[in-house]
Amino acid sequence: MPATLQCVVLDCPEPVVLARFYQALLGGEVDRPDPRWRVDEDWSTLHVNGLVLGFQRAPDHRPPSWPDPASPQQFHLDFEVDDFRESHHVVLANGGRLLDPDLGGRGWRVYADPAGHPFCLLGDY
Repeated sequence: MPATLQCVVLDCPEPVVLARFYQALLGGEVDRPDPRWRVDEDWSTLHVNGLVLGFQRAPDHRPPSWPDPASPQQFHLDFEVDDFRESHHVVLANGGRLLDPDLGGRGWRVYADPAGHPFCLLGDY
């Protein structure tokens, strides 16, 4: 293999705020010392289950307008959850918002994190 994935990085206006949002949902450790990255007001990390999410300050961050293709999401994260109701409440209590309640019964709901990035919770609800 010619490459190894180091982390997935999300642009946002407040890196540590977004890191703590995802920590509330996924667990893990915010800004764990790691020689690969310097953490400061412009960069924050979340180490969880051997993976790293990075959060990078983008002063002119414009969130996607899901599902509007004029401001596309470009990519999103999917999270399988064991307790859907608990996860739903964690998302909302930490500044996330529900974008699509899945009234048709697909098996996932679409949310936005505090910076506006769409993500899905998958599970039985």
